[in-house]
Amino acid sequence: QVQLVESGGGLVQAGGSLKLSCAASGRTFSTYSMGWFRQGSGKEREFVAAITSSGASTTYAGSTKERFTISRDNAKNTVYLQMNSLKLEDTAVYYCAKNPRPYSLSQRTFEYDSWGQGTQVTVSS
Repeated sequence: QVQLVESGGGLVQAGGSLKLSCAASGRTFSTYSMGWFRQGSGKEREFVAAITSSGASTTYAGSTKERFTISRDNAKNTVYLQMNSLKLEDTAVYYCAKNPRPYSLSQRTFEYDSWGQGTQVTVSS
């Protein structure tokens, strides 16, 4: 029922920055947690970051902490992923996803019940 649309992907040089956005439909955005996942070519989908419904708590994958920042603006029904110091290994399709539990910071795909279409991030050398 909730539609998620990612945007902001593109081509960036290693060491550069990129900010992704995910816009959600409906009027219940502030009642659920959100997460970012990514899937590289030939690889399985992996967890990147998560944020609780209020934005009070966040968690990150070990490979992205200190470089990535997840945030949300509930007034705009949008969650963001600021990516800094990008590496070649960050190249992937990035997906945002909805977790119905408002205080969850789950890193598991099965905990999320809605997914966006994904946005491509390509990091070049």
